[in-house]
Amino acid sequence: MASKFGLKHVIGSTLAYWYTLFLGWTTRVYWFKTKEAEELEQGSRNFIYAIWHNQQLFLLYPYRKQKVAALISQSSDGEYIARCLPKFGMLAVRGSSTRGGARALIKLLQATREGYRPLLTPDGPRGPIYTVQPGILFLARKTGYPILPVGCALSHKIKVGSWDKMRVPLPFGKAAFTYGKTIWVKDENDFTRAAQELQEQLNWASDQSEMYINKKHFDTHQA
Repeated sequence: MASKFGLKHVIGSTLAYWYTLFLGWTTRVYWFKTKEAEELEQGSRNFIYAIWHNQQLFLLYPYRKQKVAALISQSSDGEYIARCLPKFGMLAVRGSSTRGGARALIKLLQATREGYRPLLTPDGPRGPIYTVQPGILFLARKTGYPILPVGCALSHKIKVGSWDKMRVPLPFGKAAFTYGKTIWVKDENDFTRAAQELQEQLNWASDQSEMYINKKHFDTHQA
């Protein structure tokens, strides 16, 4: 891994860090949390954050210093994000459902024992877009932690031509974070039900945020 990453990642991650700070300073953030979510965040019980893959780029500043452990792909692009996370008090766990999945799961489990809250993108790292993959369900079953769905919308952004139509946030805008109902996974026989509920809650939370910020519905068919 080390030989693949070099000076460009050092420079790129530093620039990304300062840009993220600038975004945080110039973006007005609105929070819409359920009572259950507030109790989870303020309490001692652990849980798992879930957010769609293309909504993740504006998470660093709002969630700074909250002991979040984010699952980051082992790709070259993932290296930039992984180097930024510690600067915001977060932990980067490298791996995905396609590469290093078992090892990443072990590291996430270890991180939860150290008080970190896992954050995963259920449709990552390669999609299909807005479709829950089993990785987050395995983690929820193994830990017994509930999954807390989060939907984020931005007023100022650029949509990238990637598989997930990644939203790159721009400064001087507004952002909304809406929390959905928590999802519990009892066992592997419960995966189908849990995946459907998580997908519905992520779409609902995203819709609420989009309506508040952009006055339009979240449309999964127009990624």
